[in-house]
Amino acid sequence: MNDSSYKVGITKVFPCSYLADQEERLLIAVDERLQNNHSYSLLMMEGFRRSGDQSYRPHCPSCNACQSIRVIVDEFQPSKSQKRSLKRNASLDFVTSSELKDSYYPLYEHYINTCHQDGSMYPANYQQFRTFLSSKLTQQLFIETWLEINGHKLLVCVAVTDQLINGLSAVYTFYHPDFKSRGLGVFSILSQINICKQRELPYLYLGYQVDGCKKMNYKNRYFPYEKFFNQQWLRVQKK
Repeated sequence: MNDSSYKVGITKVFPCSYLADQEERLLIAVDERLQNNHSYSLLMMEGFRRSGDQSYRPHCPSCNACQSIRVIVDEFQPSKSQKRSLKRNASLDFVTSSELKDSYYPLYEHYINTCHQDGSMYPANYQQFRTFLSSKLTQQLFIETWLEINGHKLLVCVAVTDQLINGLSAVYTFYHPDFKSRGLGVFSILSQINICKQRELPYLYLGYQVDGCKKMNYKNRYFPYEKFFNQQWLRVQKK
């Protein structure tokens, strides 16, 4: 962005959500001129992320563990385990939608209340569902994954994705807990990479990788990728 006239805010320091021994502070994009798709895309290029309609970036006093990651789509090569995921889920159908449907809520509620009982989003509620997953900042893409059982189709996963000027951004994925063994989270990322390829978009943004947090240390397995560190994107190749 490189325009010092834009207004940003800095939160107070509070206990880190990811690392027990650290403190967290956020840089918030509060300027109304940043509340549009083009500016949001530029913010993403500078390591920002969004929650609802708020764009933010970690600005912690003594830690830089949160590093934004984006997959280099054209060069991506699935690993052996990712190939197995594609093969295991080959029978699944996925369709896309441009709206957050109320019909997603039962799946979202079941996922949060089953898989995240120790998190800040538990227990799930409808207002949280709408506020967290929808946004006025950008056009969104909702990737629905369906499983056919005895002639009936069941919605088993929804990946919430933002459309940027240079890629897609994976916002959140929720799935049916009974089908966790299928690895639907991994399959959803692979599906988003595939959509990027189809649309000739160079990047899939995966959000923040936090090596020391079990729930947030899975995003660096999609090679090659770039991580945002010291105000620049650094390429990471599989060794």
